[in-house]
Amino acid sequence: MGSRHHLGLMKTVPLCAAALALPLAAGCSAKSDASATGGKAAKPASLAELAQQTDCSLTGKRKVKDLEQGNCKTSQGRFVLLSFTTDNGMNAWLTEAKPWGGTYLVGARWVAVSQEQTLQSLRKELGGKIVQGDNHGPSHGSGHGAGHG
Repeated sequence: MGSRHHLGLMKTVPLCAAALALPLAAGCSAKSDASATGGKAAKPASLAELAQQTDCSLTGKRKVKDLEQGNCKTSQGRFVLLSFTTDNGMNAWLTEAKPWGGTYLVGARWVAVSQEQTLQSLRKELGGKIVQGDNHGPSHGSGHGAGHG
């Protein structure tokens, strides 16, 4: 099923994120250190600003209390953009999303979700750090792997 399973997750995670934000995100930070990575420093940006920076016409936009989400398809590939109102909200979302696998470009209060090659390209424009979700190889044994791959 590829990375499409993230879309369903993104509908439910914001509800959990508010309850989990403080205990799970305490001490966590996804701030980009441009000097350590040799890349561009990621700055906080709204969903509209992220779309403009990536030359994307957003589709399937959703907005809830602490995040905005939209889908993009450009010459760089297909990706999902998320913009958060707080670091805690973003960290809670990442904590909930990582067990589902996938690859994330994490910036300052924003995340892009896609294939690693697409995210490497987006990183040149947006900055940020590429983060891998949990590995869901054939022996992960959690029972929810049908369709992964």
